[in-house]
Amino acid sequence: MPAVETAVAEARRRTRSQLCEWHTPEDTSDNAQLVVSELVTNALRHTPSRSVGCELRVSGTLLRVAVLGEGAGPRRGPTVATDEDEGGRGLLLVVALSLGWGVRPADAGRRHVVWADLPLLPRSG
Repeated sequence: MPAVETAVAEARRRTRSQLCEWHTPEDTSDNAQLVVSELVTNALRHTPSRSVGCELRVSGTLLRVAVLGEGAGPRRGPTVATDEDEGGRGLLLVVALSLGWGVRPADAGRRHVVWADLPLLPRSG
């Protein structure tokens, strides 16, 4: 997707659509949409990306969300936001919703992938 402001909503919409097609439990789908929103937002805000990619993959009892951006990727983990800060809590949300997350280089370091593994939660209701 082009790295424009509407990419976050588009990534969330595509995630919801794909997970619905896969009959993914609603709780997992909701969590995945939040994680996608945070990771795409970070890619847009903190990297020089001209485009952003998002991949979803189911493996056993895990759903992997991966977002591809340009540059070296995040240089540190979640920040500690103060009560007055309007942002700075995105990776904390990713940490809270996922079983693990990380960053790996792609394309010989010209781009990077930030990934998070979410549990495939049982269907609610």
